[in-house]
Amino acid sequence: MKALIQRVNSAAVDINGQRHGEIGPGILVLLGIEKKDDQASADKLLKKVLGYRIFSDTEGKMNLNLQQSEGGLLIVSQFTLVADTQKGLRPGFSSGATPEQGEKLYDYFVEQARKLHHDVATGSFGADMKVSLLNDGPVTFMLEV
Repeated sequence: MKALIQRVNSAAVDINGQRHGEIGPGILVLLGIEKKDDQASADKLLKKVLGYRIFSDTEGKMNLNLQQSEGGLLIVSQFTLVADTQKGLRPGFSSGATPEQGEKLYDYFVEQARKLHHDVATGSFGADMKVSLLNDGPVTFMLEV
């Protein structure tokens, strides 16, 4: 399971021209799910996302996590994160979860996030989404479990 996380001043996702989810300052998570992933993977990655210290403290150092900063969390499924790009000029997706497995684990990840964090917004699994963001920093990290 992979999460590309970006510290944002704001982020939003639109589906069919309608706003589906949005946050102010916080983290945009682009979530990629592989065949080998399970609920334990999701739990481990979520703990890392919520605890990752990428927000500035009073001295300007990245010492605060999302919960300490009281920021929002926007979770968007991103199948292309699990692509194999090592060979050729076309990505391979053989390690990606099936749509059924991916949606189940995406829903589980979101459900657990809502239990642990106060401000969670989402995209819609499998939808054609338009994601907008104002990256803060820019600060972007790839987290994997």
